[in-house]
Amino acid sequence: MNILVVLIIVSLIVASGFLIAFIWAVRSGQFDDASTPSYRMLWDDAITKKENKSSNQSTNHKQESNGN
Repeated sequence: MNILVVLIIVSLIVASGFLIAFIWAVRSGQFDDASTPSYRMLWDDAITKKENKSSNQSTNHKQESNGN
């Protein structure tokens, strides 16, 4: 019977910790924008490809201007 009291107290402490963490996350704005992070992954990939193309073109122009 004593173990049940201990388990209930421990579970209430853990649950209150999760509740406090959830309230902190909501107040700090963690759940403000749920859709943009999933799209950001796609946008970064497209930007990276454009940057790679432009960096390759700039190195090609430098090599051509040096006579290589």
